[in-house]
Amino acid sequence: MDAAEFRRRGKEMVDYVADYLENIEKRQVYPDVEPGYLRALIPEEAPEQPESYEDVVKDIERVVMPGITHWHSPYFFAYFPTANSFPAMLADMLSGAIGCIGFSWAASPACTELETVMLDWLGKMLNLPEEFLAGTKGKGGGVIQGTASEATLVALLAARSRMVKRILSDNPERPEADIFSKLVAYSSDQAHSSVERAGLIGGVRMKKIPTDSKFSVRGEALRKILEEDKAAGLIPFYFCATLGTTPSCAFDCITEIGPICNTEGIWMHIDAAYAGSAFICPEFRPLLDGVEFADSFNFNPHKWLLVNFDCSTMWVKNRTDIIAAFKMDPLYLKHDHQESGLVTDYRHWQIPLGRRFRSLKMWFVFRMYGLRGLQDYIRKHVALAKEFEALVRVDERFQISADVVLGLVCFRLKGSNDLNEALLKRINNARRIHLVPCQLSGKFVLRFAVCARTTESRHVQEAWAHITQLATELLRQFPQ
Repeated sequence: MDAAEFRRRGKEMVDYVADYLENIEKRQVYPDVEPGYLRALIPEEAPEQPESYEDVVKDIERVVMPGITHWHSPYFFAYFPTANSFPAMLADMLSGAIGCIGFSWAASPACTELETVMLDWLGKMLNLPEEFLAGTKGKGGGVIQGTASEATLVALLAARSRMVKRILSDNPERPEADIFSKLVAYSSDQAHSSVERAGLIGGVRMKKIPTDSKFSVRGEALRKILEEDKAAGLIPFYFCATLGTTPSCAFDCITEIGPICNTEGIWMHIDAAYAGSAFICPEFRPLLDGVEFADSFNFNPHKWLLVNFDCSTMWVKNRTDIIAAFKMDPLYLKHDHQESGLVTDYRHWQIPLGRRFRSLKMWFVFRMYGLRGLQDYIRKHVALAKEFEALVRVDERFQISADVVLGLVCFRLKGSNDLNEALLKRINNARRIHLVPCQLSGKFVLRFAVCARTTESRHVQEAWAHITQLATELLRQFPQ
């Protein structure tokens, strides 16, 4: 393919993408295929001779689309949103064309510098404390990670490194293996599984703090376990607070937890993967109160801020804590400006070496939507969730299972777990809408998350009508 054909095919692909998204609600939201369906549709080996572009494109509908779960369908209400917007897609196209691997300032200065500035822009939109911003003289700063899972792990490894160095500075003779064996990290019992996985990868024990009736960790619950663990000779070093848990969008009480962590010298990381986008709205910003006590904070613009995957933004108060944990400087990566204090080499802020020019997506989206447009988008989704909540509350057969704060509604039929499992199975087997469950206080609960950029009130109303029809049919058959 030469440049002339690329121009022609590129325009055709843009038309295909636009048509796909404009007509996505006509497609069945959840695929009806069996595991292994795809292998039978394509050859066992790559072609020896080139094939035509036309043949490749024809196979998109034949091979790929039958197995796609349409995350951007307005009938997709599962998990949490994954962001999608035309400005971000165009920026991603440009990023792919530039194709730089921005591991250092010298590897592509614009890639590094735009990222630093975009993280400051976003930090100001969130009204983050000044310490988290790079500015021109700040000690903190932001970085784009691939996912919140990576950010949680990076923070844990940095916290581990900081604690080990702190102990060795007081007791240089103490074996590192002995320190490692005593380290303990903490999270909510509602925290995402990636937090527990970070502990596995980091080689440290991870303890879950029990939550209250609102599924939130309170200060006293943390303090009690800290006292027990210190008395047992353990070394608490890290707490991962969650703002907007995956099961129910609950919020740990960081105004209580934060001061405890600061007093105990524990690194507090905040995972706000989904909910963080809402903090750009003044009415939701109080949910972030207490961030001033954190050492690091992370959320995913690629969930709810119209920036396509991947773009997980992370800020630290003191960047030397992260750099000290990850810095490796072989000769082939060194450059003239690295010790000047004027540049950032993001390879020291992450687990991989290579990184894409992801800040272009933020730059395009922030400029083409503006803060007001992004706030309106968040508010619309919250309003749609409130609309669904109201529909549930009117039907006496159902109950709301957790506070509806943002764009997630947790609900269930009054009755057994088996009854609710049967309802969810009927919903997803019908493939008109797609939901996933969670478990809250031992109860099987259905989650309704407003996800797609194009979701409107009529889609919410249609979804509820469908759910209630299936519930009526089920209750006729299900023994109570």
